Amino acid sequence: MNKQLLLALQKRSNERLVELRTQVENPELRAEDLPAIQEEIDEINKQLQEVADALANLEDDGGGEEGNEDNEEGDEGSGTEGSGEGGEGRASNTEGGENRNGLTPEQRSAAMAAIATGLSTRGHKTTKKKEKEIRSAFANFVVGRISEAEARSLGIEAGNGSVTIPEVIASEIITYAQEENLLRKYGSVHKTAGDMKYPVLVKKADANVRKKERKDSDEIVATDIEFDEVLLDPAEFDALATVTKKLLKMTGAPIEQIVVDELKKAYVRKEINFMFNGDDVGNENPGALAKKAVAFTPSVPVDLKAADVGQKMYDALVEMKNTPVTEVMKKGRWIINRAALTVIEKMKTTDGLPLLRPMTQVEGGIGNSLAGYPVEFTDAADVKGKPDVPVLYFGDFSAFHIQDVIGAMELQKLIEKFAGTNKVGFQIYNLLDGQLIYSPFEPAVYRFEVKAATQG
Repeated sequence: MNKQLLLALQKRSNERLVELRTQVENPELRAEDLPAIQEEIDEINKQLQEVADALANLEDDGGGEEGNEDNEEGDEGSGTEGSGEGGEGRASNTEGGENRNGLTPEQRSAAMAAIATGLSTRGHKTTKKKEKEIRSAFANFVVGRISEAEARSLGIEAGNGSVTIPEVIASEIITYAQEENLLRKYGSVHKTAGDMKYPVLVKKADANVRKKERKDSDEIVATDIEFDEVLLDPAEFDALATVTKKLLKMTGAPIEQIVVDELKKAYVRKEINFMFNGDDVGNENPGALAKKAVAFTPSVPVDLKAADVGQKMYDALVEMKNTPVTEVMKKGRWIINRAALTVIEKMKTTDGLPLLRPMTQVEGGIGNSLAGYPVEFTDAADVKGKPDVPVLYFGDFSAFHIQDVIGAMELQKLIEKFAGTNKVGFQIYNLLDGQLIYSPFEPAVYRFEVKAATQG
């Protein structure tokens, strides 16, 4: 809405509140008239808040200086007129008679307070403006322009040399992780403060079927079901980046963005390896995708050097995608590595159709399908040290559960440790876990590694 219209609406609403204030102050006001007045006050207050917020948004978006001046004039005009009318109203009230309608002082006071709230309405800070302030405070603290106490006063949680990364910046890191880590993109992410346990069915119940009616002595045989539990136990993740003091002194450079960019890249690389391979010494992950996905072996081996390799590969992929239970197939998709993509892009079936086909409808930026299911590739699916080995995963990746501990991501500034080299260290720290969780009766993800033994 145009700023001039907003200001006019604000002025008119303020004037109406002043009129209502005069009515409320009038000792002759009847008690039965008060509910209607209160309802109108509430409606005007709501409208004034919306107008004030809209004006604040216009200012954040770079509203002209003329508009700001008009706003000030409008506020001054409405405030002056309101005070004048209110003063006249109060003067007339003192000359009025006694209260003959039973309107209690509490009722009158509540109505007056509501009117005062409306007349003093101010626009709330927009999310955009708040985020900008938080970013600025975080950046200034990181590069040492403000003290720890000043950072806390600006809404940054800091103490003992470390600072909790604000949600607006932490979300950037997680968003970047989601773009690079397909398990974050398609997995189930849970933000919690404690451990999480998941029940896993390990023994199914058996149903009984009878054609004849049961007799008194022929009771239903009870069958037990058993569950195991999988515990998500967050592990510690950290990444370290160093910046020269010379760069920190160059105030023209966006230091905080440089630091965060480098830290998030290092952090995401470590997170991806933990979730896909889980082979870091001392920080192994038994629920990693490569470890927990069920190995798939086609009934007919795929020889990548054979003349009919395209048809053989297609048959193997059809067999693989039909292996999971129906519930998994309905949510199925492919995640493959670059080697698999390179091989499959060149393949065709015996009738000349390519294995990798364009989707009839693009899904979230994915334009290709494999055996009728969407496919994405990532280098994270590589076999360690063997990036030329094709690897394909198929299944329901929402069974990969990720636990993000709320408020765990923090940044620590290390000055003394790197003082000898005129550098300042920045360490990012986080707690998380990620595991593929499923019942042995319903494996969620299958893994097909085209090993050298099957290549001819």
